[in-house]
Amino acid sequence: MNTKRKVEVFSAGCPVCNDAVEMAKRIACQECEVNVLNMKDPVIAERARSLGIRSIPAIVIDGKLAGCCAGRGPDEATLKAAGLGRSLS
Repeated sequence: MNTKRKVEVFSAGCPVCNDAVEMAKRIACQECEVNVLNMKDPVIAERARSLGIRSIPAIVIDGKLAGCCAGRGPDEATLKAAGLGRSLS
């Protein structure tokens, strides 16, 4: 039986991602294993897609995308409603 909580931080190394990594490490307990995964790696990016990650940084805890990280990212319908794809005139 695994006694460690598995925490995965999906990151591209940007300042916002680095802040998320530091936050995860700061609030992690002794039983938490925090791993930083580089989204520039195609294998990691594919895993992120399979978990439903649409924007980064994102945190997965014990194989489940944290609620704070779900449902984010570009959405075509929302972008079109904001005017993307239509001229100003």
